[in-house]
Amino acid sequence: MFTRRLSAFERLAIATTVTTYGLILVGGLVRASGAGLGCPDWPRCFGTWIPPLSPDTLPAEFDPSQFNAWLMWTEYLNRLLGVVVGFLILATCGVAWRVHRRQRHVIVPVVAALLLTGYEGWLGGRVVAHELAPWIVTAHLVVALVIVSLLLYATTYALLSGRGERPTARGQLRTLEWSAAIVIGLTLAQVAIGTQVRGRIDDAVARDVPRSTALSSVGRIDLWHRDGALLVLGGTLVLTMVARRQRHAYPSLQKVAGTSALLASGQIAVGIVLAYLALPPPAQVAHLALASLLLGTLTVFFLLARWALPAVDLAPSDVSSALREQG
Repeated sequence: MFTRRLSAFERLAIATTVTTYGLILVGGLVRASGAGLGCPDWPRCFGTWIPPLSPDTLPAEFDPSQFNAWLMWTEYLNRLLGVVVGFLILATCGVAWRVHRRQRHVIVPVVAALLLTGYEGWLGGRVVAHELAPWIVTAHLVVALVIVSLLLYATTYALLSGRGERPTARGQLRTLEWSAAIVIGLTLAQVAIGTQVRGRIDDAVARDVPRSTALSSVGRIDLWHRDGALLVLGGTLVLTMVARRQRHAYPSLQKVAGTSALLASGQIAVGIVLAYLALPPPAQVAHLALASLLLGTLTVFFLLARWALPAVDLAPSDVSSALREQG
């Protein structure tokens, strides 16, 4: 359990990371609802900074048939949340420079996250310009996941170093560390393949293929996606079994590994729902949310295997209780 108050940087870093996850979730909602082109231009929406209230007020260069208030506001609020996340990452970078600029494990990932946030904004514009082409949507999602992983990297190191001992690589956990890195790579590849599957499904639906049969029309890539899910699940189970051997000295490893296995199992369960219940949009959002949380959990596991101090417990429940103590 935490026996100290979180520093200003730690509170801000946790808030920024959580909000970034929220943005990824909202992005999944935008995709599932078909609102990706609710604003057909970028960075403005129908040529204005504040969306129009009715098709009658559209600028002359826009077709009124493009106007859908629900889709427009869904996409516009997604963009506004992106701006909030950008400012939060900027603030996190500023505080990190003020109090952690000599700690490369904090300042480097935070600065990298800030730079990638600018690139991510540009990619958002390319997504609209290319009308949701699967390859650019995949790049947009992968960069978002890299950003949140960088934030987790800095946050985890700051939390560990705040306990009074500098985190250092633990040789006896090197196998777990690299095993986690492999599973992280598999998970990123799985997310990328899943985005391609989703793009092909959208193309099929646009050609009036029924949603109940759209998945079967995407070809071999769906089989790769299913096989990848089993590989990821197997990897998380291996991490869990190996981590059990360290449960007395490193209790957090077992908890985080077990969480990753549960999330991977949940991913497969939601995938089955998608495959056999005609791709319900709520399940699509849940599928992306679980993938994002799984990648984050694996990232934390990797960092704990690399840096964890004996008997350090950084389970998510402890972070939550620490935040409640801050009021």
